This record gives sequence, C-alpha cells and structure tokens, in this order.
Amino acid sequence: MYQFDVEAVKNRCVQWIRDFFEENGKGCNAVIGISGGKDSSVVAALCVEALGRERVIGVLLPNGEQPDIDKAELLVNTLQIKHYIINIKDAVDGVLGNLPFEISEQTRQNLPPRIRMSTLYAVSQSHNGRVVNTCNLSEDWVGYSTRYGDSVGDFSPCSNLTVDEVKKIGRLLALPPELIDKVPSDGLCGKTDEDNLGFTYAELDRYIRTGEIDNPVTKERIDKKHKANLFKLKLMPAFNPGINVAIKE
Repeated sequence: MYQFDVEAVKNRCVQWIRDFFEENGKGCNAVIGISGGKDSSVVAALCVEALGRERVIGVLLPNGEQPDIDKAELLVNTLQIKHYIINIKDAVDGVLGNLPFEISEQTRQNLPPRIRMSTLYAVSQSHNGRVVNTCNLSEDWVGYSTRYGDSVGDFSPCSNLTVDEVKKIGRLLALPPELIDKVPSDGLCGKTDEDNLGFTYAELDRYIRTGEIDNPVTKERIDKKHKANLFKLKLMPAFNPGINVAIKE
C-alpha cells in the first residue's frame, strides 16, 4: 500500500540539495522564479533549509500587471530571502512585435515562460547561481509545462513528487496556507490547471502512485497526455555517426 513519509522525504530532499551544490557549485546560490504558488514556495523553503536564506535568491517575473503578485511577495517576505522584481512585458512585447507573421495563440502563451527562464539564467550568471526547476511529477506526467520555459533548470527538487506530496511538504515547512492551497493556474490563458487538464490533481496523483482510477475516460485522457508529452522529459535526440570517442571519462 502506498504511504508517504513526509518528514523523511523532506529531510532526504534537503540533503540532496546540499549534495548537489557540493558537487555542482560549492558556495553558489539557488536562484528561483517565484510565482506565489505551492511549487516555487516549497522549493524555495527547501533551499533555505538546505543552504541558508543568504544563499537563496527569489525572482518575481510579472508580465505587466500580475493580480496575485502579493502571494509571491508574501513568500519572499516569509522566508526573508533576497529578491528582485523584473517585469518581462517589454521583452515579450518586443519579440512579439517583431515577428513578421501571424502569431499563433500557443506562441503568445509560451513565449513569456521562455523569457522568464532566460531572465532567471541572466540573474543566475550575475549572482554565482544555479537555477532551480520548480516542476512537480504530476505536471510533468501530463506535459503541463512549457518546453525550455518552466520545464528546465539546473536541478529539480520536486520533479519526482506529486502535487499532493508537495503540499504535504509545504505544510510540514509551515508555509502560509494561502500559498500551499492557492488554486493552481498556468498564468497564461486565465484558466486553472484542472480546467485545462480536464481532471483533478487528486485523480492524477492517485493514478500515478497506485494505478487506480475510477473513470475510464479520465484514464484514457491522462494516458494520452502522458504518451504525447514524454518527449519533454527526454534529452534532445542526437544523431550517432557510429564514430568512437577516444577520450574516456
């Protein structure tokens, strides 16, 4: 039977973050895009516990006016971490305004997260940083992320944890309930995650961890999305010319 030991998993994750920095950037800072939702909140809190608040930098990235930016500000103030607010609207408008063709709705929705990630790497390179990926297993399972946007980073504390598990860790870390229980939205098209997906995270999490699901239509929908989006989780395909590499690691 599936059981989740929240404290044990939290402690192992904190140690994993410390080990990552020992091997891949001793003394470097964790740079995190802060949306004010559960994922960025929990990841930021985990990094604070692992590294200390002085080595965690939050970056708030509104695209013009962001109605819920107060949640992101609540998080950085709660954790007492250094943070920047960088509005990406000019950059987004600059790219869209110079595209010499009819722009698809998908392009409009996915350009902002890609510019946000470019901005995070700009901050990281100027602050001796490593960029934190904030995705969770549930979203990754059905491809609910933007490729080369929020789907990437230098390390990912929560990509093997479901939405429910991330929330449990957030509660253990005593984060404000309004951050942990904030209704998840992609911030792109004005709908909630569950509206877009067509099923609830509770159904998805249960199916991932136990294989159990009540509605066969929902099962088919989840399986279809998972199969269609597996490419997002794989390395870029590269042609193999069949030539040996002489240097051995």
